[in-house]
Amino acid sequence: MKKIAFIFFITTIFCIHSTFAQSDNKQYIKASIGYGISAPYDNVDVIGSGFYAQGEYVYEFYNWLDIRPYAGVIFANSKEEDNKPNEAGFTSDANAFLLGGKARLTAPIPWIAPYIEIGIGVSVGKFETITNTTFIDKSGLLYHIPLSLGLELGPKHNFDIAFTYFIHPSAEQFAGAAAFGVTFPLN
Repeated sequence: MKKIAFIFFITTIFCIHSTFAQSDNKQYIKASIGYGISAPYDNVDVIGSGFYAQGEYVYEFYNWLDIRPYAGVIFANSKEEDNKPNEAGFTSDANAFLLGGKARLTAPIPWIAPYIEIGIGVSVGKFETITNTTFIDKSGLLYHIPLSLGLELGPKHNFDIAFTYFIHPSAEQFAGAAAFGVTFPLN
């Protein structure tokens, strides 16, 4: 199922890209960096923290719609001393390379434009979720669902701040970041 979803996603991106190959659409590179986190689905007070970085190729169809293939990393580990005493031994760790694609819908507002992103991707790395009801220790290739909420800033929307999340259903956790990004035009 994961392979079929990934193949469908890649095929869709190539079809959309070839459909608009002759247009005058804008293209950008975006770099983001931020404070990475990971947390289990369970209702426990365990959070891993660390580092997040991502690069995106942006293909803008309209000023309110674009697609974004991306590659990034997340390194978020929980620390035993940060847990409450009744949650000793609980962890939520995510150390992975992220790869995928997403679509962004942006409100076309000058200077401050809110947006939402959603897509599908794969993570290659190690995930550990240990709580009182969950014991998952996975390594390798896992699919994820990226979801972001943010604001594009500036007269040309070259900067943005966002809360970006990567939902990992098979690891029963999400990883994400509070991130700052800068966009560079290619054309």
